[in-house]
Amino acid sequence: MTPPLADLLATARVVALPMNTRFRGVDMREALLFEGPQGWAEFSPFVEYEDAEAATWLAAAIDFAWNEQPAPLRDRIRVNATVPAVAAEAVAGVLARFDGCRTAKVKVAERGQVLADDIARVRAVREHMGPEGRIRIDANAGWNVDEAEHAIHALAEFDLEYAEQPCPTVAELAELRTRVRHMGIPIAADESVRKAEDPLAVARAGAADLIVIKAQPLGGIRRALGIVAEAGLPAVVSSALDTAVGLSQGAALATSLPTLDYDCGLGTASLFADDVADARPVGGSVSASRVVPDATALARLEAPADRRTWWLERLERCHALVSAGDAV
Repeated sequence: MTPPLADLLATARVVALPMNTRFRGVDMREALLFEGPQGWAEFSPFVEYEDAEAATWLAAAIDFAWNEQPAPLRDRIRVNATVPAVAAEAVAGVLARFDGCRTAKVKVAERGQVLADDIARVRAVREHMGPEGRIRIDANAGWNVDEAEHAIHALAEFDLEYAEQPCPTVAELAELRTRVRHMGIPIAADESVRKAEDPLAVARAGAADLIVIKAQPLGGIRRALGIVAEAGLPAVVSSALDTAVGLSQGAALATSLPTLDYDCGLGTASLFADDVADARPVGGSVSASRVVPDATALARLEAPADRRTWWLERLERCHALVSAGDAV
């Protein structure tokens, strides 16, 4: 049962977290937090998302705050560093914020940049991490098949762990996977899972070697676990640029997976200049324990009144969709 809207509003806090470096076009990350019987949860679909998509994120938050979650299988989660589309000379400073991380996910195919920028950035990461470091790239569907094939060939010398969502569609991913199979570089699907009407289509099409899953966009931990089980592919749990509270839900998902073969993208607290709690990686891992936001930080990071109003109105609309059964 969906709790009444009044129960969510009773503890709702809207926060705005400043970023250390612009990421995915975001300088300030907004989120709405609320507390339920099981603890705090986060509702933070990106501002450009329509209500129908955002309602799935709310269903995930309600589930995390009101219902018991699957039993944890591990206490800590190994995580990767995340390198935004920065200049090569800024790479060392970014990686320094990710204590002990042996893996780095590097953003590529940034709008307004060229392949030479990606090569320089990935080269800088490899030089900083040394030969034993693990490097994965994330194009956020920024290439067509020919561009992706060319880019992966150009970046292969840096010993890539995998390439995440190089192309937009399942058909393109399948074709690209065939073209680069001889290179031994796996293809990971992210948007083709979390933004798809059918998140299993990518697995059925043989279009990916692994999937990237996120708790909020997939409607909660149980649904995400079900998708992984049905897909039959290795999974990497990642964040959606969450606050420490949202990262806690991601950690709860990661700790529930029967196997965890890859470092997870749950170290993104290091991208923030401030947060509602400290969820930054220590020694390359994060705790799987539930996060309780700091009261002082909630006050310090409170969003302006107009933004609070915007989020509360969005919450009300999405709550109506969840209550009507129109969310996943």
